[in-house]
This record gives sequence, C-alpha cells and structure tokens, in this order.
Amino acid sequence: MATETVAKPRTSARVGVQKFGTFLSGMIMPNIGAFIAWGLITALFIEKGWIPVPALGGFGTNADGDPNGGIVGPMVTYLLPILIAYTGGRMVYDVRGGVVGAIATMGVIAGTDSPMFIGAMIMGPLGGWTMKKIDAIWDGKIRPGFEMLVNNFSAGIWGAALALGGFYGLALVVKWFTDGAGLVVEFLVNNGLLPLTSIFIEPAKVLFLNNAINHGVLTPLGIQQSLEQGKSILFLLEANPGPGMGILLAYMFFGRGAARASAPGAAIIHFLGGIHEIYFPYVLMKPILILAAIGGGMAGIATLSITNAGLVAPAAPGSIIAVLAQTARDSYLGVILSVILATTVSFLIASVILRASKNTGEDDLSAATSRMEAMKGKKSSVSSALVGDRAGEQAGTSGAQPGTVLTRPVQNIVFACDAGMGSSAMGASVLRNKIKAAGFPDVKVTNSAIANLNDTYDVVVTHQDLTERAQPRTSSAVHYSVDNFMNSPKYEEIVELVRSSNSEGAAAETGTTAAPAGDAQPTAAATSAAAGHGAHVAQQTAAVEGQAAEGKGVLLRESVVLNGTAADRDAAIDEAGKLLLDRGAVDVSYVHAMHEREESVSTYMGSFLAIPHGTNDAKEHINHSAVSIIRYPEGIDWGGKQVKFVVGVAGLNNEHLHILSSIAKIFTNKAQVAQLEEATTVDEVLELFRKVNA
Repeated sequence: MATETVAKPRTSARVGVQKFGTFLSGMIMPNIGAFIAWGLITALFIEKGWIPVPALGGFGTNADGDPNGGIVGPMVTYLLPILIAYTGGRMVYDVRGGVVGAIATMGVIAGTDSPMFIGAMIMGPLGGWTMKKIDAIWDGKIRPGFEMLVNNFSAGIWGAALALGGFYGLALVVKWFTDGAGLVVEFLVNNGLLPLTSIFIEPAKVLFLNNAINHGVLTPLGIQQSLEQGKSILFLLEANPGPGMGILLAYMFFGRGAARASAPGAAIIHFLGGIHEIYFPYVLMKPILILAAIGGGMAGIATLSITNAGLVAPAAPGSIIAVLAQTARDSYLGVILSVILATTVSFLIASVILRASKNTGEDDLSAATSRMEAMKGKKSSVSSALVGDRAGEQAGTSGAQPGTVLTRPVQNIVFACDAGMGSSAMGASVLRNKIKAAGFPDVKVTNSAIANLNDTYDVVVTHQDLTERAQPRTSSAVHYSVDNFMNSPKYEEIVELVRSSNSEGAAAETGTTAAPAGDAQPTAAATSAAAGHGAHVAQQTAAVEGQAAEGKGVLLRESVVLNGTAADRDAAIDEAGKLLLDRGAVDVSYVHAMHEREESVSTYMGSFLAIPHGTNDAKEHINHSAVSIIRYPEGIDWGGKQVKFVVGVAGLNNEHLHILSSIAKIFTNKAQVAQLEEATTVDEVLELFRKVNA
C-alpha cells in the first residue's frame, strides 16, 4: 500500500546546545568529589597553602636533592582527566567505552605538559563511541568460546591506536586551543575587560547554557591557571551567588504577592544550597532584570580582578559554602567582597526596576516559570519549588505520561534531572519520606542524571519537558511529569501507585494491569492516563457505541493490515496515519502531530507494540475516534526496539482512554499476543480487538 510521506518536525537548535552542555556537565559532575579533594589538598599543602608540605605540595627537594613530585601535580595531570574520560566513555558505551576512553586519553596527557581536561572531554566519548561502532561490525559473528579473546584484544588494540593518535595529533590541537584561550583571558584581565564576560554569562545561566560555558571552557582554563598561580578567578565568573541573591533580596523588599512571599525561601536555596536556577523565574517575570544580574556579575568580577583573588578549584554547586571552601589562602577578603558587592549592585539595580514598574511581581510565579521553560526548551525543577504545581495544572499536566501500564510491583523509583543533583535529590528525599510513611520502606527512591538512566526502573519522575529525554532510556517504566520536585501533588498519586501495585487485587483500582502468567514483557498503554484526566469509562463507552451505530466504529476491517510494507519507524507512522486519513477520522495535520509526538516521547510500549498518536494540541484535527492496526511479521526497528504491531490511535474527547485501556489488556496477555502473531485473517484480529468497539 502506498503511503503518504509526512515531514518530520525539526528539533530546536537551542535544545541541541542545551543537550551538549548537559553532556559536558555529565562528565564533570560525577567527579566533583575528586575536584574538591584536589582543591583541598592544593589549598593546604602547596608552597602558598595553609600548611606547606614539600612532599605533598610538590615543591622543593627531598633529602637526596631530587625535586619533590607531590600529589597535587599528578592528581591534576592524570587522575582528574582520566576520571573525566572514563565517565564520558561510560556515558556512551558503558564500562567498555569508559576503559577505551581512558586509554585514549593517556595519549593526549603524555603529549603535552598542560592538564588535558578538554582533551579528556573529547577522547573519552570518542573512545566509547568508536568502540561501540567497531563492536557492532562483528556482533553475533564471534565463534562461541572466543568472545573474551576478541573483546579484550579489540579494546586493547583500538585503545592503543587512539592513544597514539592523541599523542601525535590531538594533544597539539588541544594545547593550541588551551593556550589561545588562555591568551584571550590574559588579554581581558590585563586590559580590565574581564567583567564584560558577564554580558554573556548571566543570560546564558537563565537559558541553561551555563554547563557548556562553565564545565566546557572555564573549568579547564581555571585549573590550568590554578596549577600555575595557585588560584584562578575563572572559577567564580559563573559560580558567584551574588547576582542572583541581589535579585531575590529586591523581591523580598519590593515585590508583591507570590513573588515576595516565596523569595526568602528561594534565597536560602540559592545562597546556601547553591542551586542558582531557583531565581530564574524571578528574572523571567521581568526580563529587564537580567540587567541586574549582569551588573552584579560585572561588579563581582571587577572586585576579584582588583584584589587579585580567586579559588583553587571549582565551586560546585555554587553555594557560598563551596565558594569559601575552595578560596585560596590569600583571597578570602577579595572573594567575600566580590560576593557582597555583586549582591549589592544587583540588589540596587533590581530594586530600581521593581519600584519603577507598575507591576512589581503580582503575577503568579508558575506563569513566569512556564515562560522561562518555553524560552529554554525544558522545565526546571526547583525554580517552581516554592509556588506549587499550579503551572502544570493550568497547562493540563496530568501526572503519569500517556502510554504507561505497570505490570509489576513498584520497587525502584528514580528522580532524573540534568545533572542528577540538587533538584532531583530534593525530590527523591521528599518522596522517599512519603513512601516510608505509607509503610513501604523497602521501595528504593534514588536520583540520577538523565544521561545515566537505564531501563531498570519501575517509575521515573522528571520535570515536564525533560521527560522527552528520559523516556527513550526508560521505555518500560511509568513516567511521571511534575512541575516541581519539592511539593508536587503527583507524589500522592505515586504513593498510591506503590501501595496498589504492592497489594493483591489492586490492578483494577489504580489503572495498573497485573502481569500475565509466564514471562511476558511489561507493556505500556495509557490506562494510567485515565486517572490523570478523570475520564469516565461509562461515558466513553456510550460515545463509542453511538459512533458504531452511525457506521463509524472505532476499528473497521479496512483499518487492519496483516502485512505492513513500512521498513522503519517513520514510514510505519505514515502507514498507520494513512489508514486513519482514508477513513476520514483525521486530517493530515494529525499525522504530522503523530510524528511530533514520536520526536518528544517514544510510543514504544513493549511486547512488540507501538501506539503512535497525536499530541494534545492535535485533538482539533480528529473528526471521530478511530484505530488502525498494522502487523509487521518480521518486525521493524523502533528506536532500538523491535516492533511487530503498530496501532495508530485517534481519540475524540476522552475516548482514546477507553481505546488504549482495551489495547493494554490485550498486550499484557502473552497468549493473546501470540494469537495476534499467528493470525491469518482480519477476522481473527477483529475478534481479539472486539472490546475496542464495545
């Protein structure tokens, strides 16, 4: 059957930049403990430290007259880059990728006398990615008994080749880049221009591009400078909590409504907790307040430049506690002054703006949070922590993502955010306490970076627009999208899901489906969405029966294809959408929306099933409810998963909930899935799906 080709929606370039920054952060953040350890040892034992020890700090000579090597230099030269490289390689290709990435990085480390952080950020992921591609060449072709031999030697040979390439090639390129960037920084410092970097850094923070700037450029350059001078100003260009603190103080004195009421709590989280994103919605309520952040940032950097102050290592998170812990011995006055003056200047500018404005913050913070998230392409958890979940409710948020039915007791819940720290850790703590109070202390609640997720969790909680990045990594889990991690009402739904899934006979009460006998894979159709939308099955059934009486049954013979012709996911969506189009159930815009939905959240459900459907905004393009069923006996690739059944769904009003519930009951039954695979006539398929029309 010829199918109509529908163009795929394009992914925002801004989201791509943010993902790149998140990837860079994902290599650094798990190793922050090592950076702190190095910073503390440096602050204590180098020649200019608090307790100078030649054997540890690496200065002077020993009893034999040989130079002391110390541990400061080896840690920054070998330990930190190799940890970064291993983490980056593991993110791409698990432990095997991490090992090859670490081997490859030794080449760039030995090829130059500069700390190779940028080289590690390149060679680590490159080693993992290339090893993954090489393994794919002979996947399934190795004779039994030779797997270990081939795997070990291939990793060793390729790692050695990359190390040689790094030594003779990339090391020189990275050194050239590092030296060039260092000259630019030196020029800015010598000419008093470094404060101007706030013009770029402060807006970048609000747009969540700070990870790419801070961890991709400033941290490597700062460590190089710290190694040479014992401290670096670069560590505080982005991490200074002063600019945000000034804005929050201005709201405390001159704001109104929810903004003023929540500002004190936000200030504590920002200044002591170091989670800077908490103040972003306050800026987005009045975008002109970015001038206050820029002014405060410039004042702080100018103070650091004048006093020649700096940190010995990165301050992460950007808490005043972390800043003071990493401050160089001779820089406490300058660092403290930089925070105070940055706060003061930011406060004064923000105060003038708020007092001169007719609207001084009466708008609901949740609305400002939504505007911020629209600008940056994703949701921020803690920025709405103090204003509740109202924005999500206004936007139609419904808790569990459509397309999830749990077929097992909930034992493992994960909160996922960009870095796996801060906001997700707070959310995990809140829910962990609620679940323990409900009497389920054995249910594990953890937090993780999205980049580190795998498909082993029962429930995944993410902030609303981060779900599209978490879903492909955890396709068999129930996904909950919340508007904040602190006090979301969705937590009560999750607690109820834990209670019901761990109790006998609870499936019918909570929208979870008991696992069938045998080892059927868990599936995910949208029965849990019914609770979120508050739909009434009786009303849905009556509406569907009315359609059937008019000759518009939800599933008709002409909408069932036993041997689909599509060869890939996008063509299969077109094929399923074409069947809906041919029936007049939808118009072509709905098929476009089916592709848009697939780009944001995979509709793969498990048990060889995918249920492509349109976005919520596409409901106006549905004329009447309909389902199309296409079987692909040989299976097609659906984002790395094998799919044999593609069920296209268009539901008018809330009828799709009834449709998906019926489909879920079929695909959670191993015997019925086998019958679908073996069916030779359309009538056999219609018999199994008869409840869709019931």
